[in-house]
Amino acid sequence: MKSAIALLAALAVSQTFAQQPAASVSDVSTPDALIRAVYEVISGPAGKKRDWNRMRSLFAEDARMIVVATRPSGEVIHRTMKVEDYIKQSGPFLEERGFFEREVARRTESFGNLVHAWSTYEARMKADDEKPFMRGINSIQLVGDGKRWFVSTIFWQAEDAKLKLPDKYLKGSG
Repeated sequence: MKSAIALLAALAVSQTFAQQPAASVSDVSTPDALIRAVYEVISGPAGKKRDWNRMRSLFAEDARMIVVATRPSGEVIHRTMKVEDYIKQSGPFLEERGFFEREVARRTESFGNLVHAWSTYEARMKADDEKPFMRGINSIQLVGDGKRWFVSTIFWQAEDAKLKLPDKYLKGSG
């Protein structure tokens, strides 16, 4: 019975991976490369079209992107999106106004084909802006199929007036 369940799970996973758009080997060969590619693909100056096909190629077919935010009333909300939803909703803002997000620290845990990265980010409208307009945490889950890595989930929350990044998330890697 256990082997039948394992086989069904393996078949379901192989179907998910098999339908992905082609990705550059340099983008998906390691967890580090994949995380770097995610930051690169959304970043660029105002007026620059992003490579959304590259973005799609980094994520598992059923991947989710989840943003957590606090409304002015204090209510904490979250919104779950597929990659296509993110491209449709955030793409115009990123391309019209300019957006540069970069990782400033990371804590990583892994087991087998699973990787979880707690990635602290800073965002600027222009690459040379002195100070970021936003900072926060990207909780990134990756899965490997033995040939490449995929983003399964990115769950993020930005700092706000009441929620500041602790020093432990601003230092180095782990």
